[in-house]
Order: sequence, then structure tokens, then C-alpha cells
Amino acid sequence: MPEASLSGISHPLGKRIGLSLQYDGSSFCGWQRQKEALSVQGVLETVIAELDPYRPVQLVAAGRTDAGVHAAGQVAHFDCSGFIPAKRWASALNGRLPKTIRIRESVCRPNDWHACHSAIYRRYRYTIYNGCRPNLFLAPWCWHRYRFCLDEKLMRVALEGLRGFHDFSAFQRAGSNRKDSWTTIQDVQLERKGDLIEIDIQASGFLYGMVRLLVGQLVALGEHQISLSIFEKRWKERRRYEIREAAPPNGLCLIRAGYKDLIFSESAWFDSFPGNSLSAIDPPRDPPELS
Repeated sequence: MPEASLSGISHPLGKRIGLSLQYDGSSFCGWQRQKEALSVQGVLETVIAELDPYRPVQLVAAGRTDAGVHAAGQVAHFDCSGFIPAKRWASALNGRLPKTIRIRESVCRPNDWHACHSAIYRRYRYTIYNGCRPNLFLAPWCWHRYRFCLDEKLMRVALEGLRGFHDFSAFQRAGSNRKDSWTTIQDVQLERKGDLIEIDIQASGFLYGMVRLLVGQLVALGEHQISLSIFEKRWKERRRYEIREAAPPNGLCLIRAGYKDLIFSESAWFDSFPGNSLSAIDPPRDPPELS
């Protein structure tokens, strides 16, 4: 019989289960388990242990999202005793989980496959609602920034300049346990859909708080509070002390973790982020010109 190990302990009949999942991060302290707060990992591990009490549960995710951050395409894995068929884990978990967490698909993976270490990229999307009036149905998923009509063309130019392998310590919050602040941004996209602006960033890995600090600077640029040259100097010269505002967490969503092979069916893995499109009706005024 195949065996899987957890913390050096061998368990017969072990299977590694891969999960494609989504969650509304509004009520969670983030992905990572914490003693005194509600986490996505903690809720999932509790339910998994109820269904498979024969071995300790350790759930590993492709990316550890922060408090209030959502996921449309998170990937995770855990080892189980093997008594529940892999494909049935999704429905079994969904029957016990809160409605804020949904498992889209569960599959059996080789015991050497790892949701985090096997990933070759993570892709995040930040959504800004740039309309004048509040919108109740967009509020949980967007940053409502309405001072001016953002200059998305200038923001796109700045975003394109981030491609490649760089030191992004200017966009790293204090408290990180990473050994260094170098990472590779593989792809970037910025698209305006009426009053909505979607910013996609794909990288081999992300620093602690990186996307929210970066988006905060892009918005300052889009409102003409800073120039393109200042934006570039701040991150290229690692001027972390000049970057003060981080975008709020509710606009950020992990939309996919990528692997060398296709782990899940396309219907469970792709197009998992809902599309929105708002016509620009009564938009905010244009930003002032920089003096």
C-alpha cells in the first residue's frame, strides 16, 4: 500500500488531496491559522478532521492571503486516510463549510505534489470602483476610490515597468520572514471597464503586503498626486519610507495559482472570478495637472 507522511509519521492508505477553492475573506483574519481569530485554514482543517479523524490534518495553500483578502482560485492540499474517494471530498466539505468558503473541485495528487512549492506562479487581481456614487453590491469586492477619474493609461505605463526580476522591498510590509525581497513579475494587465479598473499581477511569489502597497502607489499616480518618475524612483531605489498608503484588502483577490500541468478541470479552475462591467455614468472629475 502507498504511504504518505506527515511530520515524519507514516500512515497506511494515505492519499494527497488537491482542492480548488474560493472564499469571501471579509470575515476571516486571513488564510493562516491563528489561535484567537477565525481563519480559512482553521475552518477547513476542523471540517476535514470531522470527516477523516484517523490522522492529523495539515492543510497547505498556494498562497497565504491576509485579513479581508478574497480568493477565487486558491489551491490547497492535505493528506488523508483514503477512505473517502478524492472526487467526493468537494461535496462532503461543502455540506459542512460556511457559505463563505466553497470547494470547486477535489482531486487525487501524487504524494510529492505540493500546493505551494509546486506552483510556478500566483496571480492576483485588484479591483477599483472609480465611480462617484457608492454601490452596495460592489463594496465588498472593490476599493471605492472616487476623488478623480483615474488616469489608467499612466497607471498602465508604470505597471508595465515592473516586469522582470527585481528587488521589490519598497512594496514590502514590516514583519515579513522572507530571506530577501527579490521576485519575478511575469505578467501585468490593467483594464478599465467603465467605472471599474482591474489590475492583474502575476508573479513567481509575492512579498508581504506587496500588491496593496503597489496599488496604493498606482492610484496616487493615477490621481496625479505623484509623477511617473517619482513612482519609479520609489521602487527602484527602495524608498519604502516614502510609501505610506496601502490599498484596502477588500479589493484584492487571488484569482489563480499555476502549475506545470493541469491539476483541475477547466470549469473548476478558469473563469472563477465574476466579470463586472459598469458604464461610466457621471464619472468623477479629471485629476489636476502636476505642477
